[in-house]
Amino acid sequence: MDNPLLSVRDLRVSFHGAAGIFDAVRGVSFDLGREKLGIVGESGSGKSMTGRAIMRLSPPAAIVRAEAIRLGDIDILGASERTMDAIRGRRIGLIMQDPKYSLNPVVTVGEQIAEAYRIHSHSSTSDARQKATAMLGAVQIRDPERVYRMYPHEMSGGMGQRIMIAMMLVSEPEILIADEATSALDVTVRLEILNLLNDLVAKRGLGLIFISHDLNLVRRFCDRVLIMYRGRVVETLKAGELDQATHPYTRGLLEAMPRIHVPRRRLPVLKRDAAW
Repeated sequence: MDNPLLSVRDLRVSFHGAAGIFDAVRGVSFDLGREKLGIVGESGSGKSMTGRAIMRLSPPAAIVRAEAIRLGDIDILGASERTMDAIRGRRIGLIMQDPKYSLNPVVTVGEQIAEAYRIHSHSSTSDARQKATAMLGAVQIRDPERVYRMYPHEMSGGMGQRIMIAMMLVSEPEILIADEATSALDVTVRLEILNLLNDLVAKRGLGLIFISHDLNLVRRFCDRVLIMYRGRVVETLKAGELDQATHPYTRGLLEAMPRIHVPRRRLPVLKRDAAW
């Protein structure tokens, strides 16, 4: 890939455990362009750890190593904390799974969005408010002025997620990491959020890392897919060619999915191989 927005080479994340060193991420490598890149795998496969390592937000106990994690000409692993403070939110945004754990419950949602913009742009309070209100409209929230004054507990799940997207996009980042951003939403709201993300990626030319465990969702939404198993990437392919996957783990995940139009008395069990 020519001039990727983000380049990751041989990323490894380890922890000290009772039985010795546990490798949560094992040699993950990929490039991200102006595209929607899905990272799929079971719980514990290392998807979220990969996303957090990119932003240098791994737990304190984590041992993070890599040949390279580069954001343009910046070496993420070698960057100072001051540089990372400028990158987080400004150049890379992170949307978490459940907004009620990410939003401050005692500050209005509009003020939280405005603060994110003010920190990175050093703008005035009035300019930040204007920008935050415009961003609420951009994520298709009706009556942005009213919503600006509301608190997180007054939001529905779908509106809360829109607020998080607005907060992450208000500083116009180059890359967005969505970590299970739609898994807590019902089907209708999920589709609305996915359509919103799709439009924003297309209009702003963002690079999106979409972390999920839902193969069908990633197949429809993303451009490319990385399949992770026990901390490493076992297969990379175009999302539209997911049914042509050749790795036995990917094939096992696909076979284990229930199908409405093809009823089966018993779903097959994924048979794991130590060689994976």
